[in-house]
Amino acid sequence: MKLRFLLLSLFFAATMFAQNGTVTGTILDKEFNNEPLPFANIVIKGTKQGTSTDENGKYSISLKPGNYTLVIGYLGYETKEIPFTIKANEKKVINHTLEASGVQLADIEIIQVVSKEKESALLQEQQKAVEIKQSIGAEEISKKGISDVAAAVAKTSGISKQEGSSDIFVRGLGDRYNSTTMNGLPLPSNNPSTKNMSLDVFSTDIVEYIGIDKTFNYKNYGDFAGANVDIVSKTYKGSGMIEVGSGMNVNSNAISQNKFYLQDGPNFHGFSNESIPNNPLNGYNFTTSWDKQAATPVGSSFYLRGGDSYSVGSNGKLSFFLNASFDNSYNYKEGARRGSVNTQGIAVKDLFRKAYEYQTSSNAMANINYKINSNHNIKWNTMYINSTSQKHEEFTGIIDAFDAPGNGYVSRSTFDRTSLLINQLLGNHTLSNRMNFDWGISYNMMTNVIPDRMQNTFVSLDPNNPNSPLIVSDLNQSDNHRFFQEMTDDEIAGNFTLSYKFGKTADDTYKGKFIAGYSARYKEINFDATQFNFDILQPNVNLPIIDLNNIDGFFNQNGIDLGYFDIQTFRGGLSNPNALNPQNYNGQQIISAGFGGIEYQFTPKLFVIAGFRSEYIIQDIFYSTSLKTGKKLTDTMEYLPSLTAKYEVNEKQNIKLAASKTYTLPQFKERAPFLFEEVGQSFFGNENLYNSTDYNFDLKWEMFPKNGEVISFTGFGKYIQNPINQVTVASATNDISWVNSGEKAIGLGIEGEYRKNIISRENNTTGEKTNLGFGLNVSYLFTNQDLDTEKVINENPGISVAFTNQDSRLTGASDLLINTDLSFNKEFKNDKTLTATLAGGYFSDRIYALGVTGKGDLVDSEVITLDFILKYNISKNIGFGFSAKNLTDPTIERTQDIQNVVVDSYKKGRNFSISMKYSF
Repeated sequence: MKLRFLLLSLFFAATMFAQNGTVTGTILDKEFNNEPLPFANIVIKGTKQGTSTDENGKYSISLKPGNYTLVIGYLGYETKEIPFTIKANEKKVINHTLEASGVQLADIEIIQVVSKEKESALLQEQQKAVEIKQSIGAEEISKKGISDVAAAVAKTSGISKQEGSSDIFVRGLGDRYNSTTMNGLPLPSNNPSTKNMSLDVFSTDIVEYIGIDKTFNYKNYGDFAGANVDIVSKTYKGSGMIEVGSGMNVNSNAISQNKFYLQDGPNFHGFSNESIPNNPLNGYNFTTSWDKQAATPVGSSFYLRGGDSYSVGSNGKLSFFLNASFDNSYNYKEGARRGSVNTQGIAVKDLFRKAYEYQTSSNAMANINYKINSNHNIKWNTMYINSTSQKHEEFTGIIDAFDAPGNGYVSRSTFDRTSLLINQLLGNHTLSNRMNFDWGISYNMMTNVIPDRMQNTFVSLDPNNPNSPLIVSDLNQSDNHRFFQEMTDDEIAGNFTLSYKFGKTADDTYKGKFIAGYSARYKEINFDATQFNFDILQPNVNLPIIDLNNIDGFFNQNGIDLGYFDIQTFRGGLSNPNALNPQNYNGQQIISAGFGGIEYQFTPKLFVIAGFRSEYIIQDIFYSTSLKTGKKLTDTMEYLPSLTAKYEVNEKQNIKLAASKTYTLPQFKERAPFLFEEVGQSFFGNENLYNSTDYNFDLKWEMFPKNGEVISFTGFGKYIQNPINQVTVASATNDISWVNSGEKAIGLGIEGEYRKNIISRENNTTGEKTNLGFGLNVSYLFTNQDLDTEKVINENPGISVAFTNQDSRLTGASDLLINTDLSFNKEFKNDKTLTATLAGGYFSDRIYALGVTGKGDLVDSEVITLDFILKYNISKNIGFGFSAKNLTDPTIERTQDIQNVVVDSYKKGRNFSISMKYSF
């Protein structure tokens, strides 16, 4: 009897299910050219049944026969109710185009409102995409208290940021293997040492989300092996809004100093640019002081942003968004700094460093979006960034263990300023139901200056007496100098893409798409540098004792008149008519590319994208430096195939595959024979560098158990032919240069990501919501490269290396990377919200530079970090924030292995900040 009842129940249930109907359709975005609107909310009124549209704006809900009302909603848009009736086995198609509106219908409840900036929305996009994607949105950035794009990117799996620099490492691959874009258009570099713009100059205030593509997309430039980081700027939708915010911050190390010192010249806001004085070789004409200046190390921040949208005619829509911000911060570091450690473990320089640092960042952004009509949309985006870094460093100890073994003192003050103007114009056009045309053009102007860098070097009058007074060093002509540098990088770029859909199905969708396009970029770069060396003319025993608090008392016109020193450049002094000609390199880079692809859905579960890109590359460089004058002209053609596939195991699981061929270009500085001097280390370029060729493979499994949750594992491999590495040249001065260090390098690894909502509760009576979420990503990497001394010597006349090891890990590659966070979110009634996040990170040891002539590699030690962020909104208009970062305050160390000598060591200190915002 029981069996009969069970069978009847199953039959009845199956019959009822078979009689269900389906309501389906596509939701479009009227504000943006009638494009599909992903993550819109589709709810059956009066029930808990609902869903969100996918990245193509599509939705589907199964319902029993009956009369219903479909509620379509999206944050900042109209809420649309559509009554309908559905019959058994019927497929009801309801399409709709949503329009932005500032009006909220009070009598309609939207169960779930999703913004494109939300973690859940980006995870849904990741799930639906054929490509292997990873993104971090404004919501996650805010929860983790992240202030710049570099820190945001470093929170994602397989990516770390190098301490003491702006370099980002992706799966062990550094700056040269990565690329940076904004809204899909390339950005220039702000540093002669790097290929990419420093991501820390971009405030997260202007970010909607950051897309990170670790697999090659044929629409992007092929100078790629690690990742392309695309900063997607905010576009405003909805009614008018104005928000203002301010804050204060302190660093525990900086605030604990009795006095905090900076150099004379740069101002508080960072808009300084000290120029070379008139007649600099004909007397002492410098107006800024050598002596350090006291400052109060309390940082601040301020921002103002707003947006609105308007109807234009019957079909048009105009919206705008403005953002302006300024923030600054102070830091202090101290610890060992040793240079040129020999095979016996003796450091030629053995110093203790104190570093006082001050940073500013000013941002202004404006974008205007004009929807001409339902088929045509144009967006204009402009941004100005002024980012500065000021560092005053004092070194005490042994300056030269062989020539000046007694106590010494080095002071170095550096002000580095980057000004960047970005202009972008983008368009989207629907030419027919099947055909779309998208385009974008940009003009970027970047200027980087180091105006009036100052360095002093003093040595003991009696090297055998540790308490001996100090006198001016005469060991090297450049021991005491002032340095002026200016670099400009102007670039025009454009992307043009035409797509055509084919293979129409019964439900008015298409199985395939043809894509064809063209992209190009033209870059002009110019680098000028002039160093004024205060050449000591008398034996230092005849010179006066130095007062460290009155260095101006020695370096002045009186010192020249007394014959203590004269002023020269690397080209000579006053008698040389070319002495003031700067050391210079300039060049152009032209990349012209055609690309095409086919995207096709072979089965309901299998999607494939096959792409091809060809690039013609010109990279010419002309140089006139103290080392050499000449030029290097290169051009090459690259052919870059790629393949991407996705198999949907079920509605919650995907398997994705990507394979591609790419290349890596050497940078201008790496090819220019120019001598860059740092305290304890010098660098020069190698004109004989050439491209590397990269082969990339990824295989990923991902599962999305619930909304906002993910579990994924990715296996990846890299094969690099003729890799470029930074090496110490075998010479008396142990300078560093760049070479194609061997025949090949490989990288193999696995990444895992886990996001889980531990607690997720909602009180339907009060509307209060509680969520506790956990996130973890782990990356393990194995890398190996062969090191071929004979190859380097044969390919680079005048450069001699003798690698200590026959093979090595890739420089910058950490074996293990971990990022984790625990976030608590509480939404109270009356618009009160509380968010608390604890975020931690870890990266294991990694190689900074390869060892030669029996010396060990320079290795950066492992680091553990921990941050706490608290945000509390007391109403929808007023909010407060608190953050405590780098709570573990680890010791940052660089060690020369084999000899086991620490060459650099310091602590960054803990950073604390408070903030307040008001919106209306």
